[in-house]
Amino acid sequence: MMTLSGVALLRAFPLCLILLTPASVRAEELLVGMSAAFTGPSRGLGIELYRGSMAYLEPVNRRGGIHGKKIMIRAYDDGYNPTPAIRNTIKLINDDDVFLLVNYVGTPTVTRVLPLLKNYRQKHIYLFFPFTGAQPQRQPPYSDFVFNLRASYHNETEGLVDHFVRLGRTKIAVFYQADAYGRSGWEGVKDALARHGLKINGEATYRRGTEFSASLKQQVDILKAAGPEGIVSIGSYAACAALIRDARDSGWKVPIANVSFVGSVPMAKLLLQLGKAKGVDYTSNLINSQVVPSYEDMSLPAVKEYRQRMDEYGAKVPHPWGASDYQPDQYSFVSLEGFLNAKLLVQILSHLGAVPAKNRIKETVENLRNSDLGIGSLISFGPDKHQGSDRVYYTTLEDNKFVPLASWEQWRK
Repeated sequence: MMTLSGVALLRAFPLCLILLTPASVRAEELLVGMSAAFTGPSRGLGIELYRGSMAYLEPVNRRGGIHGKKIMIRAYDDGYNPTPAIRNTIKLINDDDVFLLVNYVGTPTVTRVLPLLKNYRQKHIYLFFPFTGAQPQRQPPYSDFVFNLRASYHNETEGLVDHFVRLGRTKIAVFYQADAYGRSGWEGVKDALARHGLKINGEATYRRGTEFSASLKQQVDILKAAGPEGIVSIGSYAACAALIRDARDSGWKVPIANVSFVGSVPMAKLLLQLGKAKGVDYTSNLINSQVVPSYEDMSLPAVKEYRQRMDEYGAKVPHPWGASDYQPDQYSFVSLEGFLNAKLLVQILSHLGAVPAKNRIKETVENLRNSDLGIGSLISFGPDKHQGSDRVYYTTLEDNKFVPLASWEQWRK
């Protein structure tokens, strides 16, 4: 018999508790697997991606799901570290028998999981819409096993470099995480500069897992000594916020641009909280590329739907990672991406029919053309096209939030 406390917990986290039942005895459900950072300095990425997806899936499931099957996410925490991600993936495939994988977070985790997908190819296991723009899952031998919705880091860094160069800012430095993620972005900046006949002006790295409390003055000094006219950062929100803090505290006002993975909303939250406490403005001269439109753009049907669903979903944080010190974002680019990931996944599962089969996933997705998610551009896949969107958006911090960047002219040299 369920205790009173058990009833209360079920009301608080209904979906998570339902997932404890083995998939093999729940024919009315379709189980998908997720490994992401739900703890540690990058936890906001995993939590908000999950929240955005669930905000879309909950009403779908309340209406009976897809072809009578509710879509359930079994999520495990990897702390943004490769070894737990590998362990979680093996468990999801072998023990949980998930239908597919979705919403993995980060290059260092995804790149280590890719060989597993290849090894399990007889089981037809595919990874959908990872939260990373890195190249390994976009190139052979692993591109066959991954479907990306978002644009790549090469798309993002090329756009950032091109805009800086057009403004006369040709000396571009790079701040990046010392791993596969940072290196992928570094290569994107290098290649983009090479197309202009330029080279990276200076570079500094940091270790994955760096907290906001860490000092990055050494990295600031290294970059500052090179004399760049712009910085492109490929990092996580805690470390990138720390770099911005230490650069501004040193009096250095150079424009700093971050790519989408940083998590612009949690980064801004850190900078705004510190700025308020110290009476310092840390929000000027910041640029962020995004791979989804602004959650403020109410002209887009998907944004209207997203905000409504997030309002209905409320401040839920996935159990058991709802730490008391974590304050979920009302809206963010990360949760919007999770929302769009779930919306496209539902479309794909609908196309698979009433009796979905893993061996039909690849062909079904590769035949998906001109899917309208309500974001102002259509999504298509193909046998040689496993990236649905190439579009990059640019934002800047104004009035305490990231808003669409209307003009780059303020940074013209």
